[in-house]
Amino acid sequence: MKNYYLLTISLLFTHILLFAQGTFEDYNRAYSLRQKYENKVFNSEIQPEWIGNTHFFWYVRETPTGKSYILTDAVKQVQITLFDTSVLAGLLSTGTGKTVSSQTLTLENMQVLSDLNTINFNYSRYQWNYKIKENKIVKGLYVKIPINTEVNDDELRSRPIKSPDGKKEARIKNRNICVKDVLTGMETMISKDGTSKDYYSANIEWSPDSKRIACLKIKPAETKYLYLLESSPADQLVPKLQKRKYTRPGDPLPFRQPRIFNLLTGECIAPSTSLFSSQYVLWNLKWNEDSKAVTFEYNQRGHQVYRVLELSAETGNVRTIINETSDTYIYYKRRYRYDMKNGSEIIWASERDNWNHLYLYNKISGVVNKQITKGEWYVREIQYINEQKRQIYFSANGMTPNQDPYFIRYYRINMDGSGLICLTPEEGMHEAFYSRDMRYLVDIYSKTDTPPVTVLRNAKDGHILLSLEKADISALQATGWSAPEKFVAKGRDGKTDMWGLIFRPSNFNPKIKYPVIEYIYSAPGESYVPKSFYAVYKNPTPLVELGFIVIQVDGMSTSYRSKAFESICYKNLKDAGLPDRIAWIKAAAKKYPYMDINRVGIFGASAGGQEAMTATLFYPDFYKAAYASCGCHDNRLGNIWWNEQWMGYPVDNSYKASSNVENAHLLKTPLMLVVGELDDNVDPASTMQVVDELVKTGKDFELVFLPGTNHTMGEEYGEHKRFDFFVKNLLGVTPPSWEKVKTTPLK
Repeated sequence: MKNYYLLTISLLFTHILLFAQGTFEDYNRAYSLRQKYENKVFNSEIQPEWIGNTHFFWYVRETPTGKSYILTDAVKQVQITLFDTSVLAGLLSTGTGKTVSSQTLTLENMQVLSDLNTINFNYSRYQWNYKIKENKIVKGLYVKIPINTEVNDDELRSRPIKSPDGKKEARIKNRNICVKDVLTGMETMISKDGTSKDYYSANIEWSPDSKRIACLKIKPAETKYLYLLESSPADQLVPKLQKRKYTRPGDPLPFRQPRIFNLLTGECIAPSTSLFSSQYVLWNLKWNEDSKAVTFEYNQRGHQVYRVLELSAETGNVRTIINETSDTYIYYKRRYRYDMKNGSEIIWASERDNWNHLYLYNKISGVVNKQITKGEWYVREIQYINEQKRQIYFSANGMTPNQDPYFIRYYRINMDGSGLICLTPEEGMHEAFYSRDMRYLVDIYSKTDTPPVTVLRNAKDGHILLSLEKADISALQATGWSAPEKFVAKGRDGKTDMWGLIFRPSNFNPKIKYPVIEYIYSAPGESYVPKSFYAVYKNPTPLVELGFIVIQVDGMSTSYRSKAFESICYKNLKDAGLPDRIAWIKAAAKKYPYMDINRVGIFGASAGGQEAMTATLFYPDFYKAAYASCGCHDNRLGNIWWNEQWMGYPVDNSYKASSNVENAHLLKTPLMLVVGELDDNVDPASTMQVVDELVKTGKDFELVFLPGTNHTMGEEYGEHKRFDFFVKNLLGVTPPSWEKVKTTPLK
């Protein structure tokens, strides 16, 4: 009997703790947490700037008493303070007529000149020049804030382009190519067939010998627009209608045809278009050094064929140099091409073996001479190619076994595939800044639970020459801060590791059952779970304080694991890696029973907004509530560059199958839709058509409409609505009044 009473009391206590979540105190803590952690980390955001062609670089050292500007000599491996901030603050006080504190002094767009004595910067909306040794400051021009205006197509802009020998200028005149003799001023119309319906591009390319001109002739497509109604403009009572150029999947596109004009003979070469007939885009017109041919690139509509083509200036024949194909898609934004100066080789990036790697092509024969990099890892970026030594400097992820496969490190390799060396071997997410001659690099690395370390390395072998900075998080730790936990579990196939983070409240109690909320963005083309150190994670950090555990995980359909890992999304964006995410959350809950997977919510914006709603439509037994902001709920309504990349062309029934509009009738769980009135990224109609379908089918939901707002997670108003939504639907608690939360001083 005694044990029974003890058990009852224990359960009652747990029950009280459970329903204490989502209270005013929790809201107060959620809103104050960013403020509490702000300015508690020092030397965590180092941005080194190499000075001209020297071996000197500078960066800002952040200290509790303000910023210090540090100059480093990479050769001698010594550091000095570039200038005294208190002295400069005094000069700026005199120059501006206002008191300037050295502790809060921030210099914008700062440049240090090669004399190491002159710096240029912006301050208080003016440009300034500072001579350090002379202790002299000069006020310059007023810095205007740029105004965003809609500009004409760059290919229509008429501007003179000078020939390599300097004797002629070419430009577009009345939709045709006009060449002017610089000495005499005489103009000659090189083409006469250009019209508004079939015009020549202003991007004119001279041959190196100045004897020929290459250009694209364009048959434009009908311009499509996105129309937005600004309901509450600041300068008038009546709403304003705005419009933006906006091309959707399936819309017609311009057709480009290369042309070569011989200025000596007047001959025009107009080649056959058979190798580039179904264009998404044709671009990158570039002359060979011998002036005998131009190369250009062709991205076929549907993104399953990408070609590098060469047009002979002598015969007019077009031949294929590189022919990239895929059964799913070629992610063209990951494309990399480097033409060697010898004119006979091209370095090309491809995912043809399921991983992104570099290949050395014979430009003459169109044959791969060598696959330079190989293995179950991803080339990320190329920093430098040394043609003389035939070496490539690049970054990659996934090469180090038994570590987070998303960690980026920096490498060098020979073009024959030999001599691979890691220049930044320490475990963590690295970012490197090379000197211009590639002799040195500044390396900054960290992990989500390890603050940044900054070192100077020899770029030949990567050995550390000088330790520069180590972030100080002691003040942050004194607040009770704790890092999110890295967690790894198998995905849908039971074999592939999925990597994610678990965020817990600052007052975490393992005896409490916490609802779980997933922050989702699962769009292909990138990975999204943070790998570097941050004190505050914008979306997860405040939400956990209300009494939730927030998780973030990269499932299949995201990038940098393999092409197959990502391509699960092809014609199937509704997949969103959700089966992997569910398996991951279940595995986490098995290890941590305080994670209540009977109360799982999900939220996201943009593609994440689409995916959040999709989760509740197709997995309502698992995801019990969704906050979906600015979602591309029907990919037929979104922009072409995003949606055709993953969903293909022509627009078919796969678009319909992935549409939240078409599947809105499946809704069974609480849903909050958020939309910005002036969203010119994702058409607001995408959300409103979901609303229309939910109304027609009699579904219960909430809608947050944000006047005057663009593409967003919800901003401050939407964040509070998100807090209330999950508190009410996952905790079962009535949220405190907004007035009380907003008017009570933060603690």
